[in-house]
Amino acid sequence: VGTLPGGCDSIGNCLCSPEFAGPRCEQCSPGYHSYPHCYACSCDSRGAVDNNCSPAGQCRCHVNFAGHTCNQCALGFYGYPSCTPCQCSREGSLHGTCDQDTGQCSCRPGVTGLRCDGCVPGAYGFPH
Repeated sequence: VGTLPGGCDSIGNCLCSPEFAGPRCEQCSPGYHSYPHCYACSCDSRGAVDNNCSPAGQCRCHVNFAGHTCNQCALGFYGYPSCTPCQCSREGSLHGTCDQDTGQCSCRPGVTGLRCDGCVPGAYGFPH
C-alpha cells in the first residue's frame, strides 16, 4: 500500500512513502495512524505531549488535557486552552470536577462560591 514505485531492495526492505514504515511498509510512521490509510496525527500542540498518536489516532495528552487530539480540558480542569485546576472545596462541593467553561464547582446545599467555599446568605459556620 505505502510502497514507492522503486519497489524493494535485495533483502526485502521496501522504499516507503513518508507516512508508512516497516520492512514492507506495513505500518504507519510515527505521527500517522489508521493503517492502511495512515492519516496524519492532528494532536493539539497546546494539549498534547507530542504529535505522535496511537494506531487509532489517540494523542498523548498532558495531565490537564483530554480528548482524541487533546483539544479539551480533562475532568478537574476548566478554561481551554489554559485548562486550570478546578480547586473545588472538598468540604463544600459535591465532587472535584467543575464546569469546563466557567470553573463553577457543584456546591452542597447552603454553600456558594466558584469553588464552593462560602455560605449562602443567611447561613453560617462553613464548612459545618
